[in-house]
Amino acid sequence: MKNIVFKQSLLKLFMLVACCLSLSAFTANRGLDRYEIYLNSKLILKQAVNAPLNLRMLQLDKADSKDLLRIIYIHCTNKGQGTNRGIAIQDEKGNILKKWTFDDATQAMEIPVKELLQVEKQNSSSRLSLHYAAQELPEGDMLLAAVRFK
Repeated sequence: MKNIVFKQSLLKLFMLVACCLSLSAFTANRGLDRYEIYLNSKLILKQAVNAPLNLRMLQLDKADSKDLLRIIYIHCTNKGQGTNRGIAIQDEKGNILKKWTFDDATQAMEIPVKELLQVEKQNSSSRLSLHYAAQELPEGDMLLAAVRFK
């Protein structure tokens, strides 16, 4: 009789652990760096840094030269923006074509689309990508998205 009660208790404990593990798979991405990219005030890309790279395509074919690209990068370590931040646009060889630096006091990093279009015009045969760098990223820069203008 004691053996049956013990097995039932063990089975219930196992089921509880299995339920907790399966429910934790659906929780929000806590402890991960994440970023959002806006074209003016419209959200066009929201990503956690561990998401697959093929999802990080920034389509700017409908962007106008008067538009503004806003990037908000949230670090998991300090729950806010980083320090000594910069955004660079690179070609497929890793050459930095243009770099923007940003004040530590503001959360949103703003880049005029006009400047991106100028870089694209000068490097129309290259595949371009946006990279983020900050003091909080000891491994260097972080690929944000490939950029497509057409």
